[in-house]
Amino acid sequence: MRTVGVEEELLLVDPDSGDPKALAAAVLARAAQDDPGQEIFEKELFGQMLEFATHPQADLTALGEEIVRCRKEAGRHAGEIGCAVAALATSPLPVSPSLSMNERYRWLAERYGIPTWDQLVCGCHVHVSVESDEEGVAVLDRIRPWLSVLRAISANSPFWQGQDTGYAGYRSRVWNRWPSAGPTEPFGSAEQYHRRVADMVGTGAILDEGMVYFDARLSARYPTVEIRVADVCLYADTAVLIAALSRALVETAARDWRAGRPAPGHSVSLLRMGDWRAARFGLDGDLLDPATMRPRPAAQVVRALLEHTGDALTDFGDAARAGRAVEELLRDGNGAREQRRLLERAGSLRDVVTGCVRLTQG
Repeated sequence: MRTVGVEEELLLVDPDSGDPKALAAAVLARAAQDDPGQEIFEKELFGQMLEFATHPQADLTALGEEIVRCRKEAGRHAGEIGCAVAALATSPLPVSPSLSMNERYRWLAERYGIPTWDQLVCGCHVHVSVESDEEGVAVLDRIRPWLSVLRAISANSPFWQGQDTGYAGYRSRVWNRWPSAGPTEPFGSAEQYHRRVADMVGTGAILDEGMVYFDARLSARYPTVEIRVADVCLYADTAVLIAALSRALVETAARDWRAGRPAPGHSVSLLRMGDWRAARFGLDGDLLDPATMRPRPAAQVVRALLEHTGDALTDFGDAARAGRAVEELLRDGNGAREQRRLLERAGSLRDVVTGCVRLTQG
């Protein structure tokens, strides 16, 4: 069975005011006091962010338990130094990001200038195991039109610098300012994938292979496909659903490749249209149907993803769980909808943040 692992980026905030706090170094130091050899928590581009990574898991229940445990541990370490963690993909409140002290991050700030300082955004990256780079690239070529559906499901960034953006997932609009970010053309083979990456590094516009910010890529560190489109999810259960669907997408694509079925030929231009719709509307409008690239109600497109991956979900034992999670999400809404509900009830973006702190902890 394919394993799946999740990386989540969390926002560090003041538990009372909701303001982002640049205390990642202190939180990491506190975590190291408890466990000097810990490799779960890491710093990110800005001091207001904290990242954790789960172990590879074959069982989704175990994965969900680990996500919840990591969130609680992050919250405990943060609380011990006077801050809190929130699973928010952007800060609802205005913030001036503080760059982490790191040679790589300084290079980014010097090379890209002002756009770097907009990148205080938190994502959820899903790693799914593959048998080889050849299988991995065949998967990348075949999952491209479905990635926007994962973005819509996870959308959790409606607010930016104190304003409602009108988007469900504004994080992707910010993230796509990197020159290497976004959807890709089909690669055709592992050789062509690696040649493309080498050519991109050779331009000097990016530092190295780690800066290839495709929506989905081969991991440079692990034998996995890394799917990078999701916002960090407000609810841990939504993160587990994204992991389940990602693994099923990878397995479905690999089976299609082994059966000789060709990859969809959708152009990058059309994929960008689908990506925009997913970011703009989330689950509350029309998405592009990956088969036709024409608008359909979000609920129909999400259920089409369940149907597309149905055999794989069943074989992994995830079909019933994923089906229930999808129906609950379509009924109750994703993180973007919940953030707007909190604002409507409380009338304050500060209350949105503090409410999301509680929801992050479950």
